[in-house]
Amino acid sequence: MLDNEILTLAVETIRVESEAVGSITSHLDEKFVQAAHALLACNGHVLVTGSGTSRAVGERLAHLLSCCGTPSLFIHPGDSQHGLAGAVRSQDVLIALSKGGETAEVNCLAGIAKQRGAKLIGLTEKPESTLGKMCDICLEVKAPECSDPFGMIATGSSLVNAAFGDALCVVLLHLRGYTIEEFGKTHPGGAVGKKIAGQSV
Repeated sequence: MLDNEILTLAVETIRVESEAVGSITSHLDEKFVQAAHALLACNGHVLVTGSGTSRAVGERLAHLLSCCGTPSLFIHPGDSQHGLAGAVRSQDVLIALSKGGETAEVNCLAGIAKQRGAKLIGLTEKPESTLGKMCDICLEVKAPECSDPFGMIATGSSLVNAAFGDALCVVLLHLRGYTIEEFGKTHPGGAVGKKIAGQSV
């Protein structure tokens, strides 16, 4: 490829992905509101799970939920079949991410969570999938197919799911009245911690 072709492709990729993220505003409905209230009412931990690219998005979501005042942890779906599922309790909420809703490890953990009485929230493109049918609240998050190379490599779709999770985080931050002072106690380290404490960075 010529240099100008490389830059053209890069610009087009970012344009397509930004449009894909913007498109999910149409997916925000009463189920999103139900999910926000369920997370707000959680008396245990919010557990997040996903495999593959969904694992990376899930780890990010769990981290940001905790940053926004909603105690959250990522739970690996594979390890959950080897004892880690013992972390799931009836007072928890499990957020399960799966593009097609048929990832065996994720659905196994989702099934255990349901048996334990935990609330199950799913983020999937296919509400009619195994995961979707199991969920108490199924959030349909579908990226335009053109946002992923070959319609399969989860570049744009991972950003779409991350943005959907960001919306949940920010809504919960406001619902809780979570303050920057409280965040400072959670994040005392690094440049962020120093900035909150009023120190020069």
